[in-house]
Amino acid sequence: MSCVLHGGGRARRPPVAAMNRVSILMYHQVGRFAPMRAHRANYCDQSRFARQMALLAALGCRVLSLEQTVAGLCGVTPLPPRALSLTFDDGYAEFMTAALPTLQRYGFTATVYVIAGWLGRRMIWRGPDPRRLRPRLLNATQLRALHAAGIAIGSHTSSHRPLATLAPAEQREELSASRARLEDLLGAPVLHLCYPFGSFDARTLALAAEVGYRSAVTCLQGAATPADHPLCLPRKAISFGDTLPGYAWKLLVKHAPTPALRTWRVHAALPAAGGGLRP
Repeated sequence: MSCVLHGGGRARRPPVAAMNRVSILMYHQVGRFAPMRAHRANYCDQSRFARQMALLAALGCRVLSLEQTVAGLCGVTPLPPRALSLTFDDGYAEFMTAALPTLQRYGFTATVYVIAGWLGRRMIWRGPDPRRLRPRLLNATQLRALHAAGIAIGSHTSSHRPLATLAPAEQREELSASRARLEDLLGAPVLHLCYPFGSFDARTLALAAEVGYRSAVTCLQGAATPADHPLCLPRKAISFGDTLPGYAWKLLVKHAPTPALRTWRVHAALPAAGGGLRP
């Protein structure tokens, strides 16, 4: 991983034999839901979530902030065994009651990615689908409360549009306006980004770097390692149907990168002329 760190220093990429990994877990909405067949990766039953967090504690897993994760992957600080980060996409209001108390019980931190232009509104999907719930999103007061409770607030852009489909100027606006609005609301830096729908391209990574993001997570599957660009971090999706043994398997065994992730590891590591990234 070629990492530019605060203060202008550049961390050396560790040798392959010394590579560590972090499981960045991807959640969406936590709550109570009727049995479902479609869109299961967008939901996690809150009772299962509580059992999952209890399992992390029992296994001695170290839940890191994304700042700690990036520093560890860059070789600035050592990564502990069974290191992981918890991320929650979209910023659902139900997080306050369905997930936060459990995280606080175990002293776990997390990052919640919010859509800056939709605070307090209901979730709007790209296409109408009666099987998709339209839950309320976190409002400004709730975001401030989460920030005060030690939960990191990240950007999920301004309007949740797939970035790779947008012109560069539109991408920049989505990335910069959301960060500016959230920083103004919280009175603190917003350094972490999540690409809506997992949609991004090489230009997106370059623009995210220019705007000032320190990390960005994707929907690419696998454990994060020093081979990953900090603005192209893979995750492991947690689904409605995950049993506890299946959850443990994803956490402890399922580390291998998908072909798409292997491709991005090559592309994102190669600087293009003009300081961008190769497409």
